Amino acid sequence: MCPVILPDRAQQLATFFDFNGVLVDDEHLHFSCFNEVLSAYNIEISQRQYDETLLGFDDRGVFDALLPSAERSLREATIASLIRTKAAVYMARAAADLSFFAGAREALAAAAQRGPVVVVSGALRAEIELALSLLDASASVAHIVAAEDVHRCKPDPEGYLLALGWLRATAPEVPRSAVLVIEDSLAGVDAAHAASLGVWAVAHSYPEEQLRAHHPKKIFATLAELVGSLATRSA
Repeated sequence: MCPVILPDRAQQLATFFDFNGVLVDDEHLHFSCFNEVLSAYNIEISQRQYDETLLGFDDRGVFDALLPSAERSLREATIASLIRTKAAVYMARAAADLSFFAGAREALAAAAQRGPVVVVSGALRAEIELALSLLDASASVAHIVAAEDVHRCKPDPEGYLLALGWLRATAPEVPRSAVLVIEDSLAGVDAAHAASLGVWAVAHSYPEEQLRAHHPKKIFATLAELVGSLATRSA
């Protein structure tokens, strides 16, 4: 990731982006990959179950929620194996057929002009780095908090608290009040609130009325509509 270089005109802002469902249009890909690897256990996720219960979880959270109870060491080994298998399936598909939401590169670039950008995601680091490379946006992102870095997935605030810790260490002049989170999921919005961070939501994964019930500061129909506001926000 690139070093943090804050522009003179906006030294007091930072932006934390969720990834899947905000920048990368790949929830359908994750859904398909989960079902492929879980088929060995005769488990199938319905689209409704994924959307209402599992969207926003990292891979460990999904597998932990779905696998039947087992002796702890066996369960942990099974989950670790499933995570590796699913990652390999995802990476093979993503390398050939990954889609991005309109405005993804522009949103990262606009935010980077105002201060440090951190991706805080339940995706694996290799998945995030591949997508940023394909998007030609790696230079806009100063830091990544990925699934490997946390013990608890969203709605737990751990990922955002780790991002705040990195920010304090590298750009201590940026206060918590000047950090903005961009999210698409209900769990993600709740995680931002639990970390006492301001959050904007994009209605890529949930309708606006559902997002509104979780009280983000602003809701945008699409990421493309949000780009201009990122460039001009004051906090």
